[in-house]
Amino acid sequence: MIRHLTIAALLIATPAAYAAAPSPIAAAVADPSRPAEDTARDAERKPADMLAFAGVKPGMAVLDFMPGGGYFTRLFSDVVGPKGKVIAYIPDEFLAKSQRPLERATAAAQGHANVQVEHNPLMAPGPDNVLDVVWTSQNYHDLHNLPGIDLVAFNKLVFRSLKPGGIYIVLDHAAPAGSGLTNTNDLHRIDPAAVRKEAEAAGFVFVGESKVLANPADARTAKVFDPSVRGHTDQFIYKFRRPK
Repeated sequence: MIRHLTIAALLIATPAAYAAAPSPIAAAVADPSRPAEDTARDAERKPADMLAFAGVKPGMAVLDFMPGGGYFTRLFSDVVGPKGKVIAYIPDEFLAKSQRPLERATAAAQGHANVQVEHNPLMAPGPDNVLDVVWTSQNYHDLHNLPGIDLVAFNKLVFRSLKPGGIYIVLDHAAPAGSGLTNTNDLHRIDPAAVRKEAEAAGFVFVGESKVLANPADARTAKVFDPSVRGHTDQFIYKFRRPK
């Protein structure tokens, strides 16, 4: 995973610095410089609730795993502020066919001095005990579609990269209960229980879940790109902690 972080860039802000930043999550969501395409998605993504659930604060070091167009990257950047750090990380395995993910992440980092774009092989070891939050949004299931990848081993790398007490957030499209990993490729969904099992096998403690993106009307049987559910799938948000 990440390799080139400098420890100096990951210093945590003091409690006084936190107090000096009034409502950092609300301020980030209300930032007038956010792209219109980002704000247009706020109703379906509920960023204030999600960042609060993750516990993102000024001064933190956050890894945005597979950042896509940078929707959350930009929000993280605003919340953690100049004393924090955001790493927009893309595994090389996802760049084999196209450099587009890297180009999008690099574009999202423009104007955000505290954002660092990283890419290397998924299972490459990185520095230990440096991150406060690792965040993966709507792409954990895709890791199961990479040949030869052991997700428990991957989660152990995530575990090691976090400081003791650090938080691991997995947000993804829910597959039918009991389906396990059968729909990661065809429907681009995953059974939440399978995610929890893999994370706990790596040493994480399950903290809880947010249902802010739950949609009981979604039968979980349609592909997530199907117009009938796109943008409105039943999504789970699991929160894990590395024990102190």
